[in-house]
Formats: sequence, structure tokens, C-alpha cells
Amino acid sequence: MTRDVERNYPIPEFVAKLRRLADALESGRSFRIQVAGERFRVPKRAEVSVEHEREDDEEEVEFQLKWKLADLEDDAGDETEV
Repeated sequence: MTRDVERNYPIPEFVAKLRRLADALESGRSFRIQVAGERFRVPKRAEVSVEHEREDDEEEVEFQLKWKLADLEDDAGDETEV
């Protein structure tokens, strides 16, 4: 099933999510997060990247985490709630 959503958050909520995410990454644990009503788990071995885009009148920075669904099985029972 394909899904591509973008959700805007108030600054305090975004900051809280980033803090919990950073803590999970730093401790080497997988974590659960909810985006636009769907809760899912990100494995501790997820690939992390930063993307920068520029157009004529706009710039964008994206923090991305990518993983294979098979990686989720390796992290079962080792997670932090984000």
C-alpha cells in the first residue's frame, strides 16, 4: 500500500517529537511515531539523511529516515514511543 502524506505541526509539538526522536536515535533504540493518524515503528537501523532543496522563491530542508520493512523484525521489543 502506497502512502505519501505531509503533516504540519505547531512548533512546540514538532520540537517535542524531535526531542523524543533524538533520544531514541542516541540510545540506539527503535521508536514508534504517529503521523497524520497512522502509528508505525521506525527501526534503530534506519538510514538518516538531510535533504535541501531550493527553487526560485522557496527553500526546503527535509530530515528523512528510510528503512526496509524486514528491518522491523530485527528490532522487535526494543522501542521508544515518539
